[in-house]
Amino acid sequence: MTQARIVPAAHGPSWLSQGWRLFRVAPLAWLLLVFAYWFLMTLVSVLPLIGVVAASLLVPPFSVGLMAASRAAERGAPVALGLLFDGFRRRADVQLTLGGIYILSLALLLATTALADGGALARWMLAGEQPEAETIASGAFLLAILVAAALYVPVMLAFWFAPVLAAWHGIAAVKALFFSLFACVMNWRAFLAYGVAAALLTMVPPLVVLSAAGLFAHGAGRASIVSLVFPLIIFLLPTLFASFYASYRDVFGADSAPPAARH
Repeated sequence: MTQARIVPAAHGPSWLSQGWRLFRVAPLAWLLLVFAYWFLMTLVSVLPLIGVVAASLLVPPFSVGLMAASRAAERGAPVALGLLFDGFRRRADVQLTLGGIYILSLALLLATTALADGGALARWMLAGEQPEAETIASGAFLLAILVAAALYVPVMLAFWFAPVLAAWHGIAAVKALFFSLFACVMNWRAFLAYGVAAALLTMVPPLVVLSAAGLFAHGAGRASIVSLVFPLIIFLLPTLFASFYASYRDVFGADSAPPAARH
């Protein structure tokens, strides 16, 4: 039976250090994997009419693929590109069901924000229709953003472990969502500490680079320094993806995956 355990708050930031360790096992393979994921999701998202919906539908199965890559790195196995599609080989119907629930959750979230700002944020997110400066500066738009952030937290926590629980533990979609949300709430201290550490990791280095560009460089030199932000983010993404696996291993235990999921 799949059971979550409560871990100390200090474990949260350690998930990032474990993610970095897993990235260092095969950095080139990880970069190829992340680039392939980014490319495929971008390619799908730009499809007319269905792009955003289709990309959201693929989030759960690709999440399993990134988890599979992390598991391979942990075991010293090759971090192969094919692992990215592991979620499509393990109960793809359940993964796509999770994707459908994810889309519905986001739709309800954006519909709720429309009550605050008349749909400005929703149109921006769905159709790329950027609001006017006056709208962005309004209190209603700020309220819509705060509502969206507050509502997205439980959605994020419900989907944190759900794809891998469905793929590796054979749990039904709704039950996997419940188990994931419950496990995250039980470990809210560790996740809070992880969130703070992740925010610092993803925000501070780029801000330092951009500040250096503003203070110490001009013209071409400034452009050269700013150009460092993109590769910096590319190197951070594998660490973040692998840290999701580290949190799964910590909360659900080293031997939580059933034997069939270990091949």
